[in-house]
Amino acid sequence: MWFSQCTVFRLPETPNAALLADKLADAPFAPCGGLDWFTEGFAAPQSFTPELVFKVEQTMGIALRREEKVLPGSVIQRAVDERVARIEQQECRSVGRKERQELKEQVTDELLPRAFVRATHTRALFADGMLLVDSAAASKAENLLAKLREALGGLKAQLAHTRRTPSALMTEWLLRGHAAGRFELDDIASLRGAGDVPPEIRIKRQDLTAEEVAGHVRCGKVVSELGLVWDGRVAFVLTSEFTLKRIQYLDVLQEAAENHGDNAADLAAASQVIVSANLSALIGELVELMGGWQE
Repeated sequence: MWFSQCTVFRLPETPNAALLADKLADAPFAPCGGLDWFTEGFAAPQSFTPELVFKVEQTMGIALRREEKVLPGSVIQRAVDERVARIEQQECRSVGRKERQELKEQVTDELLPRAFVRATHTRALFADGMLLVDSAAASKAENLLAKLREALGGLKAQLAHTRRTPSALMTEWLLRGHAAGRFELDDIASLRGAGDVPPEIRIKRQDLTAEEVAGHVRCGKVVSELGLVWDGRVAFVLTSEFTLKRIQYLDVLQEAAENHGDNAADLAAASQVIVSANLSALIGELVELMGGWQE
């Protein structure tokens, strides 16, 4: 379970693994029915086991599966237009707005059972008093949390808020040309100016210690995204919302996982522990550098 993105929720209390498994079993994924636009529910996070909670040491992995029908509006409109044309030709009359709407609903009901189905998974980890969601999109992360709360009958959780904002810390690092702690500047940054339509500058594959880059900060721009490398192990982009994007696990971590076994179960278990431990430590150090959690 190598997360490529991460939204962080703080948990005052982590649910018990057995209770979590029982509750998720009452909210399982079921495929789309004929007239369903979408369905979602909890599914096994690993392909080699049907278990809805993949527990390894003090970590728990879960997954929310979603299926949605792919039925483009243009396909519906074309079918409606064909029926309208046929009616007008055969019955020598025009089709009004109300009848056209009824035809659209009829066509949709006929096409929906035959539409293609797209499946996606949103994965998450319980680790070190946090819920880590493999998504940087607030809507996906909050939807998974909402489904968890619904299944568990409630779950206290809150988004990551620190005493000092991520943007303030990232701007300081870019201005002085180096990060702090075990963090190093990478080669990606986004900066924003002020105003109703703020100007934005995106920097890719450039030396972030260059005077030209610091000059953007001196001109009043603040950093909204910053590429960083933590402890020579994890490369990622930190955002002003305290989400992690484009996470890459460097060779030392990939090799550590491979050394724990050759079969799928052993590799998955090792990967989950390594991802949990490193993301938790990385996030913990970021929080410390930002002055701690804001209560």
